[in-house]
Amino acid sequence: MNVFKTGLGLVVLSAVLAGCSSTATNTDGNTGTPSATETSSSAESSAVDNSSVTTDEPTEVALETTVYFDFDQFTIKSEYRSVLTAHAEALKANPRSVRLEGHADERGTREYNIALGERRANAVRDFLVLQGVDSSLLETVSYGEEKPAVLGRDEQSWSQNRRVEIK
Repeated sequence: MNVFKTGLGLVVLSAVLAGCSSTATNTDGNTGTPSATETSSSAESSAVDNSSVTTDEPTEVALETTVYFDFDQFTIKSEYRSVLTAHAEALKANPRSVRLEGHADERGTREYNIALGERRANAVRDFLVLQGVDSSLLETVSYGEEKPAVLGRDEQSWSQNRRVEIK
């Protein structure tokens, strides 16, 4: 929850600062760098103006949408728990249907990889449900080895294909 609030705060702050930037021009038509006095007064007035800025539109933070797994595993790595917790908070705040697509690398039989992709998608679904997400919003599908993210026959390629995509 704190990660989500911090990220949301940074996005809102960035939007406010970006919206207040402008190019200085002199009234006599010359363009150039504003003087120190102009910069100082401009910064002071911007700071005052920013305090009254409000927005009615909800701000959506871009979240990482891929969770990667170790070889022949469907256990969620600790590094992805905060990502999934942020997704859970976002889904609880703004419920919507989500598809969890499980994938595997090309090693193993087609049937085994379909089952492994399903176990990976179910692991992500179970984690989100434990965080309070309504299970009826979550659909799982397994593509096994059929939709690789990267083509290749090496560990670097395989590691990118062992994943669940949140869509």
